[in-house]
Amino acid sequence: MYAADVAGVHQIERSDGRVIDLDAEWRWLPIYDAVSDAVGEVVDVDTSIQHLHELCEAREVEFDPKWGNGKLVMELYEHLVEPDLVNPTFVCDFPEVAQPLARRHRSKPGLIEAWDLIIGGVERATGFNELIDPIIQREILTAQSLAAAAGDPEAMQLDEDFLAALELGAPPMGGMGMGIDRLIMLFTDAGIRETILFPLLRPQA
Repeated sequence: MYAADVAGVHQIERSDGRVIDLDAEWRWLPIYDAVSDAVGEVVDVDTSIQHLHELCEAREVEFDPKWGNGKLVMELYEHLVEPDLVNPTFVCDFPEVAQPLARRHRSKPGLIEAWDLIIGGVERATGFNELIDPIIQREILTAQSLAAAAGDPEAMQLDEDFLAALELGAPPMGGMGMGIDRLIMLFTDAGIRETILFPLLRPQA
């Protein structure tokens, strides 16, 4: 809101005609609740893979047959929910697959303590409570490393230095990251390539 005060803008009209109201309630929305509303039935961590495939197919959401519950729900969310979140919304309680470094939820099995701030249908910031248990973190990063070796471009590598640091002990911690590029996009209705200093370019043939 400080950025909005500095810019003198609290209502932002987008090129698609939608108006973002930064003075509206910044609500919290669990991702499984959001997907459930979008598909018209309850979807949770126990929803079968086969049924999630059917939900994706019925809504023309592409998916990999090898994906599990969490990744399928993330895909449904990104196609059916996120683009329509106009006013500021903290989407929370993501499936474990969403962030390998996040703490497992203290009261909701299968979920993590992570959140994304969505404004104007775009992720503007992301945050989570850190996973500080070195044993659990090693198990997760080992699985991630195997997934990376199998060709998953989004999987993380095993980081022995990071794990060694965790084994020395770490306090409860967390944080949220927001890039200046995303703020500029919000207030100027510009694309990401127009807001970063050195955008990635497609290699010349």
